[in-house]
Parts: sequence; C-alpha cells; structure tokens
Amino acid sequence: MIDLQPVKGTRDFYPPQLRLRNWLFNTWRKSAQQAGFEEYDACVLEHEALYIRKAGDEISQQLYNFEDNSARRLSLRPEMTPSLARMILQKQKSLSYPVRWFSIPQCFRYERMTRGRKREHYQWNLDIIGEPTILAELEIISTLIRSLKELGLDSEDFRIFINDRRILNAMLEQLKVPQDLQNSVLVVLDKRDKLPVEALRSELSNQGLSDHQASQLIQFLELPDFEAVAERLENQAVLNELKNILDQFQKMGLGAYLQFDISIVRGLSYYTGTVFEVNTPTKSSRAISGGGRYDSLLSAFGGPAIPAVGFGFGDVVILEILEETKKLPDLKQELDLVIFALDSQHDEMAMRVAYQLRDVGLKVQTQFGPMKMQKALQQANNLGVAFAMFCFPDE
Repeated sequence: MIDLQPVKGTRDFYPPQLRLRNWLFNTWRKSAQQAGFEEYDACVLEHEALYIRKAGDEISQQLYNFEDNSARRLSLRPEMTPSLARMILQKQKSLSYPVRWFSIPQCFRYERMTRGRKREHYQWNLDIIGEPTILAELEIISTLIRSLKELGLDSEDFRIFINDRRILNAMLEQLKVPQDLQNSVLVVLDKRDKLPVEALRSELSNQGLSDHQASQLIQFLELPDFEAVAERLENQAVLNELKNILDQFQKMGLGAYLQFDISIVRGLSYYTGTVFEVNTPTKSSRAISGGGRYDSLLSAFGGPAIPAVGFGFGDVVILEILEETKKLPDLKQELDLVIFALDSQHDEMAMRVAYQLRDVGLKVQTQFGPMKMQKALQQANNLGVAFAMFCFPDE
C-alpha cells in the first residue's frame, strides 16, 4: 500500500500554507529588490564534488547523493552558495562587479530533525560578490534587518550576533594550535551551544588540543564583551574591522539590532572573516539566519580570489517564530468577486459573466448550483471576498 504521508522531513504545502510561503517569499523579494539585488536561480541537481571538496564540513555527510546512469556522482543541493560560486566563475569575465544577487532555492540535507530543522527547506540567499570592504557587510546586514522588520519583528524580537573568524583564528594561533587543525577545531566550536562543557572539552581533545589549550579556548568563548576579548587577545589588528562595522551600524541607527558574540563561528569552513547569526535575544531557538564573508571560496573552486559576503535565511524557523508570537498574517485567497449560481440552470450564465469580468482583470471565482442562499453567503464569508454576485430565477 502506498504511504500517503510526505517523505520524512519534507512538507506538503496546501493552499493555506502556500499562501504564507508566498507571503514570506514576496517579503524577501521586496527587501532584496529595494536594495538593488537581482534574482537568479540554478538547478537543484549539482555535481557532488561541488560539496565534497570542502573538507571538514559536516554538510558533506548530509547529502542526498547518488550515481546516475552515466556513472556521474550527483547531489541535491544542500545549500546555494557553492552553486553561486560555480555560476560566478562560469561567467566571471563578463560580469560587472560587485555582483548583487539573491535567490530563494529549495535545499535538502539528510540531518537529524529537531525543532526548526527539516530535511528540506527553502532559503533566501543574498550575496555581494566583488566588494572587499565592509560596505558589503553593511549592505547585506542592513537588508537583513529591513526584511525582519517587514515581517513584523523588531529589536525586542531578534538580535544579530556578530563575530569575526579572524579573531578566533588569532586566539588559536596564540594558543599554538597548528594551522592544519584550526578548521576542524572551529567546526567543534560551532556546536558549543549544543554540548555540555565536558563534552565540548572532549571533542576538542579528540581534535588534538591539549587540556590547557581546550580550557583556555573555552574560557575565551565565555568572555562577555568586545572589551574583554580585546584584553585577552595579543593580535589587536584583527579586531579593527569588526569594531568599524559595529561603529557604522551605530551611526546608521541600527546598533540595537547587533550584539558582539565571540562564540559565533558558523560551521561551514569557507568563512574567512565576519560571521553572524540572527536569533531571539536569548538564543531560545535555532538560528533564524546566518552568514558572513567568504573571500576564499571561489579560489577553492579553481578561480581567482574574489571577495564575497552573503547570508542564508530559511523558511522553517521564521514561520515557527511568527506563529508563536502571533505575527503571522491571516491570508485569504485573493479574489475580487465570487459568482454563485443558486440553481444548475444558471451555471452557464455564471460562467459567461465570470469570463467577461476576468477579461477586465478581476479575480473571479464561480460556485455552481444548486445552492441555498444561506450556504452561498457563508461560503463568501469563508473566502473573505468583498463582493458576491448571485444568479437565480427571476434575477
């Protein structure tokens, strides 16, 4: 017997759910287009090597991958950034930089499902390629803030926790952690909020850190603010760029939305500088969004080193938060008019009138008889339409 449930970890979108999804996507599109970004897309099927080549990433263990009839290793995309990098490199000489693109792809990962985490999701990706200065971070993050406000959230609902990978790398250098271990150590640190301290210490030990190095690193991640980090760090130069970003957001009147957090890592190994995550102020849920600077990704695929900044913003967590905070809109089907044929003799009349009204641009639905007036009025109310037309004898 055929299982009528969707595949575990995936979703069906009935009309009410699809209305909400379209509302969310349209809000994302509006925010991106207001900031001068252009939409792009790519096939959901990619070469597996596009993801496998990023050694140390947990994502490579979560692929929906297979071998096709031509013995090619393929994968459903788990994220959009590698596809973006491939597309940029394919047309790199003909593009005008900086490139400002966005997309809303469906992504697939075979991962353990928890609250806010499924095996398929849609994700708004917004990226600037070819801008080396902090102007890219300012533009990307301010667009993200605008989108969250458009969705009905404000500074008491969310916070952008921001850090810089170079600060963490500087601390690892200070603790004499070998260069070849640093990426795998950062992947472990990205799990900090999910692990007890002793479990975190054990995982760091498994990566080759001494007890002293692990303890010092854990203490470093618990430092409360930017000033405390600056006091502990020998390499002060790595702090300058992030300090400038925070200062600029204060000048833009957006400082209340950002908070420095030394523990923000982002698990993907291609991040090279600024990293950030959006969450509730108390970090009570899974991250709403996350991103950062990835200046080395394109060169890792054999191209030139082109600076890049971007984020991903999934649909699952934000819709859960908006539902919990009662900020989801009550969306009805978009109709201008419903025409009711109260008896079957007037069905054709209802169709003719509906066709003529659709010709002038109205959204018109027909409901065919036989039908009692009371039921028709109730149906019109359920549909949320402002106008109804009735076809029945002597009318």
